[in-house]
Amino acid sequence: MSERIVGASPDLAALAAAVLQPGFVGTTPPAWVCRWLGEGLGSVVLFARNVVEPEQLAALTAALRAERPDVIVAIDEEAGDVTRIESARGSSRPGNFALGAVDDVALTEEVARDLGAELAGLGITLDYAPDADVNSNPANPVIGVRSFGPDPALVARHTAAWVRGLQAGGVAACAKHFPGHGDTRVDSHHDLPRIGGDRARLDAVELAPFRAAVAAGAQAVMTGHLLVPALDPELPATLSPRILGGLLRDELGFHGVVVTDAVEMRAVADRYGFAGAAVRALAAGADAICVGGERATEADAAELRDAIVAAVVAGELPEERLAEAAKRVGQLAAWTAAARADRPAVVRGAYGSAVGLAAARRALRVAAGAERLPLAGPAHVVEFAPPRNIAIGAETPWGIAAPLAGLVPGTTTARYAEGEVPADLGTGSAGRPLVLVVRDLHRHGWMRAAVTRALAARPEAVVVELGVPELVIGAVHVATHGATRAAAQAAAELLAGAR
Repeated sequence: MSERIVGASPDLAALAAAVLQPGFVGTTPPAWVCRWLGEGLGSVVLFARNVVEPEQLAALTAALRAERPDVIVAIDEEAGDVTRIESARGSSRPGNFALGAVDDVALTEEVARDLGAELAGLGITLDYAPDADVNSNPANPVIGVRSFGPDPALVARHTAAWVRGLQAGGVAACAKHFPGHGDTRVDSHHDLPRIGGDRARLDAVELAPFRAAVAAGAQAVMTGHLLVPALDPELPATLSPRILGGLLRDELGFHGVVVTDAVEMRAVADRYGFAGAAVRALAAGADAICVGGERATEADAAELRDAIVAAVVAGELPEERLAEAAKRVGQLAAWTAAARADRPAVVRGAYGSAVGLAAARRALRVAAGAERLPLAGPAHVVEFAPPRNIAIGAETPWGIAAPLAGLVPGTTTARYAEGEVPADLGTGSAGRPLVLVVRDLHRHGWMRAAVTRALAARPEAVVVELGVPELVIGAVHVATHGATRAAAQAAAELLAGAR
């Protein structure tokens, strides 16, 4: 146990536990989490694996609060392609890129407020959202439709609206991934991305949404595991005093909680070690250590806690810095407790959002061939499956074939990944409309080749883009700006003439 480390003060283990935000496995709190909540643990984070349905999730969070009434219960719910509460069905809201396409800040605030009210009713108090990244690089493999768009001013105004809406709904917002993950071709789950550009470029692009989030009163900011040489040529942002202290605290004036992205991610863990990254992050100015997407056992949490205690004892991490971090976590806990007290907990019987579907409908764009819609009858739908974005749950469904079949009986479908595409994509489509469903067509050469071949044989085919519509091809092109359930339903209604 940490408290037995030679030279450790009696409350050092509790301070170390207070700054951790661990995940766990199961749909009820395991015994070790309940025990730790009584020993100083201040937060937990939930993932899709912890969620079955609303009543179960509400019972889980109530059980956590029974152990510690002010426990921070976090979740990574972007209400778009990245969803945890609706991972088994797909989000009933359209996601950031769709909201940016509509560009109605009042709508963005309304969608976020609706989400906040739903999360608050379920007992969630901190949401790792909004994604405040400017998706300035269309080749970005991990952000894409998670961003409000490529324009810094647009992203800034919608980030601020999302923060206001979510927090008005009773849940603390956490803008991510500071100082900006948009201009990269590397996913920090796998390796360390490098963000180029000089300081003037960073101020004009990457930092603009975070300034807006701070001004809007965001309670938390999540660090990105990013190397930004213009700010710090040596250390990733999560581990950089220059970026967390000098930039975020001193220049941007942020006084809330700085949360790390998951410390088991390879961008930092491969270079500094699992526990080493956590200690370095705290020393750099982070206040809370997110862990548990992949390492979710008591032993994992204990490894971090004990490493933090040992670093304090060894003089590598000032105890005053650890105490400051724990204090900020406590202040956030107090904010969330007050927000809960102001609102009665109302658990919706089923996940869903009427305002989300309305927003998804507004986000639809027909770039070509609007006069050829709706379809003349039951279609054959071919869906192309790109490599999975690791931020999106493997269990989260996507595609328009299912909702279209619900509206137009007789609809048929096929789905192909790279290496699976047959020479004749028209199989099953003779005499019926052909719909080609893609996600980020511009990023996948095999997908472009297959779609080009299909359009050569069937030039009247409809292309439906569920990702970033960087490449518009075909006589009929529909863009949903996201692959959520709401976006798919809106597209299916358009194709079926159901609206």
